[in-house]
Amino acid sequence: MKSTHYILIIAVLINTMASCKKDFVDIQPQGQFLTSNYYQNKEQAFAALVAAYDPIRKNSGGFENMIALMNSGSDDHYTGGGNASDGNQLQAFSNYTMTSNLMAGSYWNDPYQGIFRANVLLQKLPDVPMDEESRTRFAGEAKALRALYYFNLVRMFGRIPLIMEPLTAATMYDVEQSAPEAVYAQIEKDLTEAIDALPPTVALATEGGRFTKGAAKALLGKVYLYEKKNDLAAAQLAEVNGTPGGTSAFGYKLLDNFADLWVVSNKFNTESILEETHSAAGNSDWGFWGSGRDEGNTLNVMVGPRSYERKDNAAPDLPSGWSFNVFTQNFYDFIKNDPRAEATLLDLNALQTAGHADYIPGYMNTGYFLNKFLPRKSDVSTGGGATELNYRQNTYVIRLADTYLMEAEALGATGARAQALLDAVRDRVGLPSIPVSMNAIKNERRAELAGEGHRWFDLVRWGDAPAVLGSRGFVAGKHEVFPIPFRELQGTKLTQNPNYD
Repeated sequence: MKSTHYILIIAVLINTMASCKKDFVDIQPQGQFLTSNYYQNKEQAFAALVAAYDPIRKNSGGFENMIALMNSGSDDHYTGGGNASDGNQLQAFSNYTMTSNLMAGSYWNDPYQGIFRANVLLQKLPDVPMDEESRTRFAGEAKALRALYYFNLVRMFGRIPLIMEPLTAATMYDVEQSAPEAVYAQIEKDLTEAIDALPPTVALATEGGRFTKGAAKALLGKVYLYEKKNDLAAAQLAEVNGTPGGTSAFGYKLLDNFADLWVVSNKFNTESILEETHSAAGNSDWGFWGSGRDEGNTLNVMVGPRSYERKDNAAPDLPSGWSFNVFTQNFYDFIKNDPRAEATLLDLNALQTAGHADYIPGYMNTGYFLNKFLPRKSDVSTGGGATELNYRQNTYVIRLADTYLMEAEALGATGARAQALLDAVRDRVGLPSIPVSMNAIKNERRAELAGEGHRWFDLVRWGDAPAVLGSRGFVAGKHEVFPIPFRELQGTKLTQNPNYD
């Protein structure tokens, strides 16, 4: 039975509950429960909600994470790693030789797992004996999560199945793909309904990581921007952003120091709108790495330099890593004079030449490493499990500088407010004002959001990918979407995306 279809008809929820790792919950599963007799009270509904959150871990958890993949295909990075076959799916995306057999199935399966969990919860919630305020909020969160998972799927694969109810053994092989427009319409509907149901803020100490009204609005604004519904996008994002440079109605505010965004302990700060959480407390180990039970940030060890040795205090104190997602020379030339360069990029070539550090170059090494997510000795776990799998740095799905620049773009990159939004992002790092334009916004996004997994999606939606990525092998009319994993096509009504085998 194919992996996606298996996920869609899972009857036992115990593994779902065991995999939950968010900061806002600590669940101790007792025994096994079937969907037919689960959801007996608010606590069980809450456990199912946490399970629906769990696939957000795809942002930077496990080897097959979103940031590592999307960086690999952009002009700012090479995949890197140990050799040309290290992380085949990442290498194939980097040089545009991706096939349906190389496409890692988890990029399709994991979001659908989250959709399945959200669908079951939404189906069961009306009959759960619980207070109406919690029921409304849980439903809003489930819809926002379903929208997020569908947004990632439709951006990556285009024509995808739109599944709004849990499938059964009798219906799972009848699933067909929907046009992207239909998927986007459902995303809009889910987010619009979620916004009305979600609280404006949450208690970060106990509920950090849960969807809020502001996060749903930010995501809806981003969705509208991708659909080129610029007026609607600007309206949603304006509510999220408030006065440029100030504190918005939802409490969002740019951090004073750009480098503070990457301090591991600075979780759920004022610039964070939607954040993916990690912890070293799960004692993640190789036996269940990437299964959903692991709680660590795998991106950290992936981007660290190989066999790193610190010679003196002029070099940072880093553990060794796997040398993925090295920056290109082109990006270094672009960022080197920007105030964000030091927090974004670590030049190990310069440190090695000066005798401050040593390392073994990996595949396609440039010496330019992704400093935002480099592992630090101070963050190495002293608990159980594999130390390299238990880094605890959270990663941003959406942050305020991102929404500032998206709103400026949605405003047509013109006018006083668009200028103020661009100026606020630049002023935070001490850069002078420049006239707002689409080109200025594109450059600002490249510098501000470097290495965070946004660049490839930006190039595709702007229509710039063929020109910028053509030398890497990008072909217009093909590479704007990924191939559907081969196994998902077998014995189904699904058809492959154009020009893929």
